[in-house]
Amino acid sequence: MTIRKKILVYFTAAVIPLLGLSLFLIYTLFYEYREEEFQQSQKQKIAATLQYLAEVQKVDNEILLSYDRETIDSMYDEKLFIYNNNKKRIYASLDDTTIPDAETILNSLSPNTRWVEKKDGAYDVIGIYFESGMKSYYGICKAYDAVGYSKLGFLRNTLVLIFFVISLVLVLLSYYLSRKISRPLMEITRKITCYDPEKEDDPIEVRGREKEIVLLTNRFNQLIHRIREAFAFQKYAIHHISHELKTPIAVLVSNFEKLEKETDPEVMRKLILRQKEDTRNLGEIINVLLEIAKTESADRNSGKEIRIDELVFDLADELKLLFPEHGFQVKYTEIPEDESRLMVLGNERLLRAAFTNLMLNSIHYGSDNLTGIHITVFPRKLKLDVVNKGKTIAEEERQYLFQHFFRGDNSRGKPGFGLGLVFIYKIIQLHEGSISYTSENGDMNIFTVTLPLS
Repeated sequence: MTIRKKILVYFTAAVIPLLGLSLFLIYTLFYEYREEEFQQSQKQKIAATLQYLAEVQKVDNEILLSYDRETIDSMYDEKLFIYNNNKKRIYASLDDTTIPDAETILNSLSPNTRWVEKKDGAYDVIGIYFESGMKSYYGICKAYDAVGYSKLGFLRNTLVLIFFVISLVLVLLSYYLSRKISRPLMEITRKITCYDPEKEDDPIEVRGREKEIVLLTNRFNQLIHRIREAFAFQKYAIHHISHELKTPIAVLVSNFEKLEKETDPEVMRKLILRQKEDTRNLGEIINVLLEIAKTESADRNSGKEIRIDELVFDLADELKLLFPEHGFQVKYTEIPEDESRLMVLGNERLLRAAFTNLMLNSIHYGSDNLTGIHITVFPRKLKLDVVNKGKTIAEEERQYLFQHFFRGDNSRGKPGFGLGLVFIYKIIQLHEGSISYTSENGDMNIFTVTLPLS
């Protein structure tokens, strides 16, 4: 079932029964009110008759007949009995309506039970105990409320008509609202169905200001952006990897051909050493590409708290063993009292690899065998600057700095494949951080890494 149909069905299924219940409640209340009002009029009729009889000392038949003829038409199908304090009938109206339970009602009445009411089909039957002066009387009245039932029937028909009219309006309104609510969703569904991420560059736009639709559209556009990045990476990777692997493999084959023809042991030793270095370079290319793939598929939630300054000190000690002539100078802008302000939630293996690459770059591209690492702590994030002297990256090249296989002019003559900074950028991005590059005084390279605190 589509969302449009669900809105239509659920709305009408919820509102129409409530409407019917409300109208039925109105009818029930009026029904009870009619009964109460008519019984009160019966009571007044009995009271008026009792009052008349009490004022007449000697009641003859002519007076009673005259009174009955004047009042007989006031209620339709009425029967009225009046009894004295001995429960002896002293008055009966002229109409032919009978009261089968008159004796039962009369026996039920007493000074303690002054009111009895019953239903005889559509007729209302009441019995009352009445005192006038020093005397007590009993009255029983049975009558049909023609006017009240007529009004009740009119009300019933009117409410039924109102129910069907409003139900029809509700169905039409539900249909209109379901179309209006689902229109943006149907539009985005149509656009997504027809969208080709390889051919179209513009993001999907949907009319309407509904927060959920805008959020869904933005999420889809973000997904498309990531798909495009994946397509671009695949495209560039295939192109550049084939180029990067092709050259080392060709060199390896060429060296093997030379080895086959060479007889001088010294030349053969040099060729073997060169072959070893080329093989190591090929392995490094493959390892870097594998690490990028691992980084892009890493689980973002499989992390732990890592103290960044301790990680930096550990890496500095490890690199010092490999490059004893190079020094690392770690500075704090302000040493926090709470060590949790130096903690980052993340994947230790990936962060270790990222900072190792940054520090290795400072070694390879530095000119004074010194790398400065400055740590600054903010309320919700931590900033780490890796600073070294050396040839800076040209302004026009900086926009390509974190792209696959890019190598700047300052890397000429140095080993590498243009993948290290991409690797670092991916890792920092996975940890919801950022990395940027700046330069100072024309000979100072600064890589700034920002990470959220745990």
